[in-house]
Amino acid sequence: MRYIFAVINNPTKPAVVLLSGGLDSTTVLAIARHQGFAVYAMSFNYGQRHVLELECARHIARATRVLQHTVVDFDLRAIGGSALTSAIEVPKDR
Repeated sequence: MRYIFAVINNPTKPAVVLLSGGLDSTTVLAIARHQGFAVYAMSFNYGQRHVLELECARHIARATRVLQHTVVDFDLRAIGGSALTSAIEVPKDR
């Protein structure tokens, strides 16, 4: 599934923000906007267990009125298992 959300604007200083839907990438987006950049957001649907990440990214992109939000689909499971994509327990104390 691929989502694109666009707002018409005049992008004079474009910047791409990798938007995961979390606090860190949202902060980077806000800083870029504050510094006058025309923000394009990109998120990745890699088969993660928690689709809430992408829902949050879409909500943040709309709320901050980025010029375009693109979600790129690829299956990370194709290159190996991970606690991000399967029922493997999340490693702790590393």
